[in-house]
Amino acid sequence: MARCYFRWHRVLICVCTPCIFLALLFVYVGLTVCMSMRSMAAPATEIMPKSPHFVANGILRNKSFAPLPKTFWENQRHKKAFWNQLQLVVDHQFNPILQPQKAKRSMKNSSFDDFLLKKSFSAVRSFDNVRYNVEELPERVQDFTRYMQRRDYPVLLQPGGECGAQGKDEQEPPLLLFAIKTTPDNFNNRQAIRQTWGQAGWVAGQKINGSGRDNGGAYVRRVFLLGKQNTKEPGVDVSELLKLESNFYGDILQWDFEDTFFNLTLKDVLFWSWFSHSCKQTHFVFKGDDDIFVNTPKLITYLQIQMEKPHVKKNMHNFMFGDVIGAASPNRVNISKYFIPHSFYKGLYPAYAGGGGLVYSGQLTRRLHLISKRVHLFPIDDVYVGMCMVRLNAFPTHNHAFLMFDFPKNEGKDPCSYHTILVIHKRSPNQVVKLWADLKHTQPQCRDVALRVEEKKKNKIISSTLLPT
Repeated sequence: MARCYFRWHRVLICVCTPCIFLALLFVYVGLTVCMSMRSMAAPATEIMPKSPHFVANGILRNKSFAPLPKTFWENQRHKKAFWNQLQLVVDHQFNPILQPQKAKRSMKNSSFDDFLLKKSFSAVRSFDNVRYNVEELPERVQDFTRYMQRRDYPVLLQPGGECGAQGKDEQEPPLLLFAIKTTPDNFNNRQAIRQTWGQAGWVAGQKINGSGRDNGGAYVRRVFLLGKQNTKEPGVDVSELLKLESNFYGDILQWDFEDTFFNLTLKDVLFWSWFSHSCKQTHFVFKGDDDIFVNTPKLITYLQIQMEKPHVKKNMHNFMFGDVIGAASPNRVNISKYFIPHSFYKGLYPAYAGGGGLVYSGQLTRRLHLISKRVHLFPIDDVYVGMCMVRLNAFPTHNHAFLMFDFPKNEGKDPCSYHTILVIHKRSPNQVVKLWADLKHTQPQCRDVALRVEEKKKNKIISSTLLPT
């Protein structure tokens, strides 16, 4: 019996072994063919993530303000929104979690950034699940998609001195540079700023919350950021007048692109580049609109106090504060200047400081310049800054003395109300001149008034329909 069993065992081995090897061979050949067909069919999708979510350089929670919405990092290929698709290609390339070795090598090659931004356009348009027709978008968005693919605009006018207009006999590096977004025909706004809160040179500080710094001060510089006149809007050509203004004041920085609302993002990107090359010793940048009012003496003192705080000094490379808006939704009202179509962008916005007026450090300015080379331009400039900040793992700090939506209720009627703020939005040139005179006149009686301070509201959500203009 045992001898018979042994014979059958040998027969089974002889018969089955070739069959098993043949089956394994078929499986191997099949897998090889499938993989090769997949790589040939979709070369443009090789750098797209396969997981539903990913985290680029950063974290999902912001301890200083509000949680970062996870939907911002969602793999949104199925949503078919053009900007999301473009940026997903770039983000995935530099993601240290998904591609640790590749991302590390890419970080050291700055010329790779421009190549990847350009390549992402052709990559996205080749996706089978994207049916993007630029002609179906509003005209302003169509124009912007063309501007997205270029950032090398020449300078038409620039300040005579290094890093903007400056006062005479500067004896130390400037504490602050006012970088003000304006348009060619807004001469009255610029003139009101020059005569009031935006004066270049030495600015005396002012007491803040019992700081006792009345005799302090610092040097301030000024530059106005402009594009060319929008040829689609009627008006008088002021290009020659702008040249005369630039020669006289030495504070105009103008580039060769049309000055439109959606092209404000270009001003940020080009200004960061200019600052990185021209302002190596400036400590802080105040970037704002030309229709704001700034309490410059208190802002100077406030910044000097911040520089003395050990934890702030240690994190100066991430320093940014203003009126922070968290987890806002894009505006979908097609008659609004902030309208962003679903086909262009989907998801929530990251936390960002209102572009009417905010402050960030010179160190952060240079970091924003570098990271902006890896972030596709977005039509809303302050949202774009927030997108860049997220990728730096940096978050703006909310400051209640920055009022982008005016005083609440009747608070602004108090004689000392403007001594409680650092910045307020939406003031005409005449109002700016009057407010500056009132600020000087009421200084003795309001010298001990504290800045506005309120308890921060976590998870603050403000609709983009309320964004300041």
